[in-house]
Amino acid sequence: MFKNLKNEVGIALFLVLWVLTLLSVIVGEFCHAMRTEVNITRNFKEMTQSYYIAAAGLNQAISQLIANPRKPFKATPENGEADEKIPWRVNAEIPAIAFAQGQFEVRIDNESGKVNVNNAGHELLTLMLNGFELDDTDKNIIVDSISDWRDKDDLHRINGAENDYYLSLPDPYHCKNSDFDSVGELLLVRGISPEIFYGGLKDRVTVYQDETVKKKVQSRININAASSSLLRALPGMTDELVQNLMEYRKEADITSLADLIEILGSETYTAIYRFITLESCAYFTIKSMGSMKESTIKQGIQALVKINTREEKKYKILQWVDRIE
Repeated sequence: MFKNLKNEVGIALFLVLWVLTLLSVIVGEFCHAMRTEVNITRNFKEMTQSYYIAAAGLNQAISQLIANPRKPFKATPENGEADEKIPWRVNAEIPAIAFAQGQFEVRIDNESGKVNVNNAGHELLTLMLNGFELDDTDKNIIVDSISDWRDKDDLHRINGAENDYYLSLPDPYHCKNSDFDSVGELLLVRGISPEIFYGGLKDRVTVYQDETVKKKVQSRININAASSSLLRALPGMTDELVQNLMEYRKEADITSLADLIEILGSETYTAIYRFITLESCAYFTIKSMGSMKESTIKQGIQALVKINTREEKKYKILQWVDRIE
């Protein structure tokens, strides 16, 4: 009897330990699930707050552009520290600005710093293709095809393409014979592959035409707004000269040709002057990133905006992209 009792006690102890282990696992899983739910809720809350902080930054940028449309910034001894007083500079880094329980970081770029494929001439269209793995024949095909796409006739240039080419494709379509309405249309043009387009070309071009700016000006690029990669594509521009120009633009806009000659030298200026301008346009790309204090979560918004102070609303949003990085 004593032996049987000892066995039963052992079995009971084993069952108790097994039940305790099972309960521990259940409690542990419950705690883990609760922590996960709490983290998900907190992350969702911070993502939502960060998103609306980014939206606030974008709206503040629009209000600043309406108040100071196309106003160049020039540093002087009196306003040499003007970045703190006038933080809303176009085509330059803007310090993070505190807002609510977080901050937003805004970047404003003017579309005049890109090649306008509706107005650019043969030379500038060719230059914008520098830096890609293309030989002269490939470049000529793309440039002539762009010109054929936007002209109103069906006569193709030597290396271009009109309806006879596009209708012979496996998935045929017509040549537009009109201006580009979107940058994405370039993917339909002969010679432009997705590798070229997404490999940097889409960031070098624009299609937006400002009725308040002469077409001759819109056929050039704004030296104050052009990206470093596009500047490097211009004749005579070395990495050192591009770096010097970008460093100058951090402090002030170029407001005269004399400034540009001093930075680049007369030889390089002579090589690029017919491709550049100092005038901006009414179209701005605004990128705003919002974040909360003591949080690694960021949410971004990007919008293409047209500023027109003569209209009742003063601005028009042409493109809106959520959740950018």
